[in-house]
Amino acid sequence: EPRLAVPAGAVGIGGEQTGIYPAVLPGGWQLIGRTDAQLFVADRDPPSLFAPGDTVRFVAEEILL
Repeated sequence: EPRLAVPAGAVGIGGEQTGIYPAVLPGGWQLIGRTDAQLFVADRDPPSLFAPGDTVRFVAEEILL
């Protein structure tokens, strides 16, 4: 069942895609991690941390069990 509020920065995987929730949003993907990176800041130039076509590599900093 989808979550009503996935925290900003949560990293989720759905099928063959991985994504980062940019804000608190509902979602149903399996959560596999989190980041403290701010993905969108309105007064930053450019406001989005990533551009279309960018490749993002996820690296584990700490493993929590």
